[in-house]
Formats: sequence, C-alpha cells, structure tokens
Amino acid sequence: MKSYLAAAVCMTSTPDVDKNLTQAEELIELAVNQGAKLIGLPENFSFLGNDQEKITQVETIALKSEKFLIRMAQRFQITILGGGFSTSYTEDKSKVYNTAILIDPNGLELSRYHKVHLFDVNVPDGNNYHESNTVKAGSSLPPVYDGGDLGKLGLSICYDVRFPEVYRHLSREGAEILFIPAAFTAYTGKDHWQVLLQARAIENTCYVIAPAQTGNHYARRFTHGHGMIIDPWGSILASTGSDIGVAIAEINPQRLQQVRQQMPSLQHRVFY
Repeated sequence: MKSYLAAAVCMTSTPDVDKNLTQAEELIELAVNQGAKLIGLPENFSFLGNDQEKITQVETIALKSEKFLIRMAQRFQITILGGGFSTSYTEDKSKVYNTAILIDPNGLELSRYHKVHLFDVNVPDGNNYHESNTVKAGSSLPPVYDGGDLGKLGLSICYDVRFPEVYRHLSREGAEILFIPAAFTAYTGKDHWQVLLQARAIENTCYVIAPAQTGNHYARRFTHGHGMIIDPWGSILASTGSDIGVAIAEINPQRLQQVRQQMPSLQHRVFY
C-alpha cells in the first residue's frame, strides 16, 4: 500500500438514469483533476426513483451503470466503486439486487457485493421505507479485495453501517479501507450518519470512504449528504457537507500503521 488520494462523491440522483450518469461523470472528472486514484459513488448513483420504476427499468439501470463504471475507470485510469445500483431480476421477477461493484483502471470487475441489510423502517418524519418489497437481500458477507498499492478494500452499502458485525468481519479479513456508500435519509442522517461512520472507523482502525446522496430526489425523498472520508482515529479528513461535490483526502499507510500501534484493539479481541 502506498499513499494516494481518494474521493467520496456526493450527488443528487433522480429517476433519470442518463441525467444521473452525466452528473456522476462531472464529479468523477472533478475528483480526477484533483488527483484522486480511488473514487466511490454513492448508493443509487444511477437511479433514485420509486419502486415500480426501479423494477420496470432494472435491465436498463444495470446495463447502463456497469458500462458507465467501466468507461469511467478506463477513461480516467482509476479504480471506482459503483456504490449500489439495481442489477438482475431475482427468480420471481418482482425483486432485484442492490449491488456494489468495484472496477479497476482496465475496466475489469474486482469485487461485487449484494446488499444484505435492507432498509425497512418507518421514519419518524412520516416517510416509510420498505426496501425488501423490491430488493432481495444478499446472502453472503461482503468481500475484502486486496488492491495492492490501494490497500485492502472492504465493501458495504448504506444500512449495513448500523450492523458493526459486518465491519468486524471486514477488519478480520484484513480490510484497511471501508467503503460505506449510502443514500441516508435526511431525518436519520442528521443524528446518526457521522457518528456511525466514525464508530466504524475507530473500532476497526480503518479508513472510511463514505460517498453519499444529498437533497431532494423525487416526491418527499430527501437525503442527508455529507459524503466524507475518515481516518482510522475517527478524524474527518474531508466532507462535502450537504452540497453536491467531492470529498478528497489522502489514504496514508503510515497513518494507518501509527494508529494501529497506538490503539492495538484489533490485537486485543477476545470474542471472534
């Protein structure tokens, strides 16, 4: 692992796939122009609309999203995470997978993860979310990919952040950087987003790269924003706030080693 710059993209996706991909490309280019070599896009980066639209458009969403990620990786010679988008129908054709894919600069798929924890929550602001109505949960723990000079990268998606056992698994598998792409609700985000990200970074002494959705997407769907990068001590290195933009910070192996020596909690684990 070597020092390099990473970026967490914060965007406002809508039901218009082409418009979303145009916005994403502009933000990727902005990050690349600032030197980023590893870039994360948020959950639902290519489509954020109602459930019925998602189901009827899944083949278009999947095809355009994967082609886009490959094209971006090759064009800019970066490693990129598509932080969650609808992929294939399941066997009953009424549900899809929410999938994160990691692509290398040659356009090759490095790792893939189907979101395991689905957001079925009635939020106190009056919004009700039932992700399991149209999404089939993955059945496997998220992977860790050894990215060589980029370090060991652990994948997750949004609601997973509330389940610390997911990240303990990733750190146990050697993760040094945790991806937590999200479309976190505005109501819960203001109280929980930052503190959860910092907790996952601190307890696992890992960097966290957390791309995010922000603003109003359609109807009453609002997200919190604040795409950010956090170091293994829990310090926020960069944040977009509630704005569309990119958070860029250095991923530094010396800093990682320093924190893990100062706070060797991973070595002190009793229960596995």
